[in-house]
Amino acid sequence: MRFAGLVVALVFFFARTDAQAPDAASSLQKVHTYYIAADEVQWDYAPHAKPLFPGGDSDLVRLPREISTIYTKALYREYTDDTFKTLKPRLPEWEHLGILGPLIRAEVGDTIKVVFKNNTRLIVTMHPHGLAYDKDSEGAYYSQAPGTPPDRTKKGNAVQHGEVFTYTWTVPESAGPGPGDPSSMLWMYHSHFVESRDMNTGLLGPIIVSRKGTAKPDGTPKDVDREFVVAFAIFQEGESAFFMNNIVQPQQYKMAEINDPNFIKTLEHYTMNGYIRATLPLLTMKKGERVRWYLLANSNEDDVHAPHWHGQTVLVNGMRSDTIAMGPMSMVVADMVADNPGVWMFHCHVNDHLDRGMYGLFKVIP
Repeated sequence: MRFAGLVVALVFFFARTDAQAPDAASSLQKVHTYYIAADEVQWDYAPHAKPLFPGGDSDLVRLPREISTIYTKALYREYTDDTFKTLKPRLPEWEHLGILGPLIRAEVGDTIKVVFKNNTRLIVTMHPHGLAYDKDSEGAYYSQAPGTPPDRTKKGNAVQHGEVFTYTWTVPESAGPGPGDPSSMLWMYHSHFVESRDMNTGLLGPIIVSRKGTAKPDGTPKDVDREFVVAFAIFQEGESAFFMNNIVQPQQYKMAEINDPNFIKTLEHYTMNGYIRATLPLLTMKKGERVRWYLLANSNEDDVHAPHWHGQTVLVNGMRSDTIAMGPMSMVVADMVADNPGVWMFHCHVNDHLDRGMYGLFKVIP
């Protein structure tokens, strides 16, 4: 009897230990919580005086007067907690993100929770690329049959004004760097209620995922000294949710201008992180630093880009180049060892994009 009792006790002990194992493993996983809101702001595509540029004034709009560079936009912004009362300041090294939403970071195996509030007059969402999620955290709206009551379990697919919804995204191995990738890679998130409208309104941001165990405590990759995220993004103000507020209702333009078939084309802004004509904050690095560039493109038809660095070269997919190719919604990682001091141009090599102001500057300090 004593032996039988010992066997039962051992079986119970090991069964209990096995049952607890998943909890113990899950406790080792990191949960990254972000408090992000969609806010309405006044955005200026050219906040500083236009510097001299060898191309002359070919990037100026050919209208009786120049189109405004200031528009009402909806942007993702990070807050300190779930009261959404205090904006979380951007660190100086990330001021260049500009119009992009806050940087979200994780390692493979981690979980990301985004407590999201919609402060705009629109219906918006947050949809991640690459990561794993259940249906309620997909952040993409699907039309329903007429007369069908809204499915409130999918509240994250259509977040109304003033509502708060928590998205939960996980980072499986399939969301991390592959065998040929560097130690970290880029994904993006954006609103997917009316995707084309939402992205032209300004709702997109970056996600950086690192291999398990390859990131420092602050989330940056151990094998990198400096990081930059740059979106080569055309914003079509004619497709923005605030077109009426920005263009029609203020009566800044005569109806003859608005009805001109070429007018909508003039409302396209060819930007790097929402800046045109080298008004992107100067991207600064030191000679010899290992610099990782995360590049992404917007979703419009003309968002076909050729980012080009002057004075330096980069490695992309193990190959050396100074110019790379990107299509709409592309996400590319390029590694550089800065070796040539000076101030250099960084621009899109598509002629029309360069002429319209898609260029910036970076500086290598001796």
